[in-house]
Amino acid sequence: MAKIVTISVVLTLVVALMSTGVYALTRPDSPVQVQTELDAFDALRNSTDADFARVLGPKEFSFPADHGPHLEQGIEWWYFTGNLDSNEGDHFGYQLALFRIGLSREQPDRPSRWAASQIYMGHLALTDVSNNRFYSFERFSRDSLDLSGASQEEGQNFHVWLEDWSIDGEGSEQPTIRLTAAQDDVAISLELRSGKPLVLHGDSGFSQKSSSPGNASHYYSITRLPTNGTLSVAGQSFTVEGDSWMDREWSTSSLGEDQVGWDWFSLQLSDGRDLMFYQLRDGNGRVDPFSSGTIIFEDGSTRRLSVDDVTIQVLDSWQSPHGGEYPIKWRMRLPADSIEMEIIPYVENQELDVSIRYWEGAVKLNGTANDQPISGNGYVEMTGYATGSGGRF
Repeated sequence: MAKIVTISVVLTLVVALMSTGVYALTRPDSPVQVQTELDAFDALRNSTDADFARVLGPKEFSFPADHGPHLEQGIEWWYFTGNLDSNEGDHFGYQLALFRIGLSREQPDRPSRWAASQIYMGHLALTDVSNNRFYSFERFSRDSLDLSGASQEEGQNFHVWLEDWSIDGEGSEQPTIRLTAAQDDVAISLELRSGKPLVLHGDSGFSQKSSSPGNASHYYSITRLPTNGTLSVAGQSFTVEGDSWMDREWSTSSLGEDQVGWDWFSLQLSDGRDLMFYQLRDGNGRVDPFSSGTIIFEDGSTRRLSVDDVTIQVLDSWQSPHGGEYPIKWRMRLPADSIEMEIIPYVENQELDVSIRYWEGAVKLNGTANDQPISGNGYVEMTGYATGSGGRF
């Protein structure tokens, strides 16, 4: 769900930086500090470019083509999270997300090899539970000189890259995917295999976020991807295995006037079920009626969840050293499924202090389903809580 806000604000920021030459070609050796009062949600409520098509209703998905880019929409991402264990018993969470941000629907009409119609942004994060450490990185590049891009090649392969961060997929509705990324003291090299069928969220993949026509996205996931590979952190290398989650979404605009943030949950339960739910919030903290989700059963069948199907109670909070207070422990109930569980982060501080601050991190869960104990892992993303200089989220 909820990565659109970051993209829209960063688009505004990147265009401004490029116009002054700061990001003339690619990311600098050290981050550029920019003070801004951009409001992420104001940016999202407006189309990034009048030429980009708004999402107005369901579409017929086609794979592997829809694993590739959708240049008719202004914003899109390939988003991966996962919980992994090492042979030595260490637990890690990871996030790798590559975003395409459209500058123009048309290719530049000029001969320069530097000309670009897209900007790509990447976020890489790793949670080292044993050492209570969280690492996060961000980078940008334009889609020229082969610095970044996305393609769906002939056959069943797709490729998304941002310099040496890459997502490579082979297959149609249940692909095998390879993730590679490294920066500073962190590196991942992972292979993900589809353990469940692909899931279309909302109305056959059409995810309406507010009452205004066009405030919507096309949205699908692969909710359980058995994963193995290697990662390194702080000079140590680990062989790891576990489960990942893939989110794919594209749009041009999404949020309504009264929506100020959300809490997004992707959970993998020990009984074989998976759960995605995003809870949109208004300025008074009320849950928006367009909040939505999907429960995915062990056999891959699904049922859509409305705001009335899920209740979420905040049990504890965490104060960011950068400003803002986040929920940090939840009780989630799905009465129709006889599910009640507590969701707890592996590490409290999993806040990405990047262009726009947000919290996204690995969580564990414990509870009951039909009076039987359940456990599991997942990820939670939260926006609309950070405060302080450098922009509002």
